[in-house]
Amino acid sequence: MKLLALVVGGLLFVAGLLYLVGSFVPREHRAACRSTFAASPETLFALLADVEGSVAWRHELKSVRVLEPLDGKPSFVEESSQGSVRYVIECDEPPHTRVLRIADDELPYGGTWTFELSPSANGTTLTLTEDGFVKPPIFRALAHFVFGYHSTMEGYLSNVAKKLGERVTVERGQ
Repeated sequence: MKLLALVVGGLLFVAGLLYLVGSFVPREHRAACRSTFAASPETLFALLADVEGSVAWRHELKSVRVLEPLDGKPSFVEESSQGSVRYVIECDEPPHTRVLRIADDELPYGGTWTFELSPSANGTTLTLTEDGFVKPPIFRALAHFVFGYHSTMEGYLSNVAKKLGERVTVERGQ
């Protein structure tokens, strides 16, 4: 019984510490990653724009469903082992820019992903910029100090590279 009380007390202490630390971490964050691919901007943009086809190369996805427009903008939902997330396409300017926004206020996080494609000497540079927020202080502390803000974008760019049969380096920014 004493051991159980120590374990529970330790867990409560850690949770309280994470909450306190997370309270001082800004709610909003910005992170960016970039990679250069041999593909043309048109080819790369077409791959990114095929949201239903992304299930074939984004291994974390179980399914993607295109939904009715939300406020007149195209929307879709991605299903993964982490649950469902609805996105709205805020901006679509092929083959240069695409902006996706998480359209679910019930989630403990949200924000946008901006895809910027620019021609380079070696093909196309794709820069992903996440302008996000994390609501609960405990999750903010974990995102900031444990998981980081770049890991999902790095995984996404690695999946793009695999789909294109390329090896790329992911550079972190901001």
